[in-house]
Amino acid sequence: MKLTVVGCSGSFPSAESACSSYLVEADGFRLLLDMGNGALGELQRHCGLYDLDAIFLSHLHADHCIDMCAYFVARYYRHDGGRAAPLPVFGPEGTEQRLTTAYGDTPSASSMSEVFDFHTVKPGTFEIGPFTVHTERVRHPIEAYAIRLEHGGSSLTYSGDTGVCDSLVELALGTDLFLCEAAFTHGKETIPDLHLNGREAGEIAQRAGVRRLVLTHIPPWTDPEVNAADARAVFDGPVELAAPGVSYEIQVS
Repeated sequence: MKLTVVGCSGSFPSAESACSSYLVEADGFRLLLDMGNGALGELQRHCGLYDLDAIFLSHLHADHCIDMCAYFVARYYRHDGGRAAPLPVFGPEGTEQRLTTAYGDTPSASSMSEVFDFHTVKPGTFEIGPFTVHTERVRHPIEAYAIRLEHGGSSLTYSGDTGVCDSLVELALGTDLFLCEAAFTHGKETIPDLHLNGREAGEIAQRAGVRRLVLTHIPPWTDPEVNAADARAVFDGPVELAAPGVSYEIQVS
C-alpha cells in the first residue's frame, strides 16, 4: 500500500501546499482521501485526471471537499468526449446535495450523480476496491469520519478533522502509519471538539501504539516544527510532517 500526500495544508492552501488530499494505491487501485482547495491541480502530478477509482470524503468542510466541484466539471465535460461509469464517492449524509449547492447547479447543468456514484458513510466496515475499510465518527462541529484502510496485512489510519476522542484511538490501534491532523498549537488554541494540537496527536498515537505518526492539516499560520516537537515529547515512535508530493510505502507490521 502506497500513500502520497497531494495536499496537507489546513483551512486554506499555503504557498507550498494545497489543502487536505491523500492518494492511496494498492493492486493498481487508486483511492483519494479528501479533495480540498487546490487539490485537483496537484493530483494531476501523481495520477491521470480520469484514473481515480474511488474517493472518500471525511467531512464536508471546504478544505476537504470543495475541489470536487471542479472535478465534476472535468469529468462531465471530458476533453475526449467520453463518459466513464460514475465514480464511487463515499461521504457523510448529504454529500451530493452539499456539492451540488456549492457548484451552483442550474437547470442546464447535470446532476452530480451523472458522474459520481454517492455512498453514505456510517461507522462500520466495508470494502473499497482491494481495501478493507473501517470508519468511525470523530468529534468535529459537523459529521466527520476517521478512516482505517487495511491491505495485505498493512494498515493506514487517517484522522480527518477531530478533537480528542476515544473512537480515534480505537480505530488507530496498532496501525502502521497514522496520518493525523494537528491544526492547533499546544498552549495556544483550546477549542474543544474541533482540532488536535501536536501534543494531543502524539498522545493518541502513544495510546494507540501506532508504528509511525505523520502530522498533517497544519494551517499556514502555525509553526509545524513546534507541533512536531510537541508530538515527539509524548510519542515514542517516529514523528514526521506531511509534505506535498511525499510518498510512503506502508509495509506489513
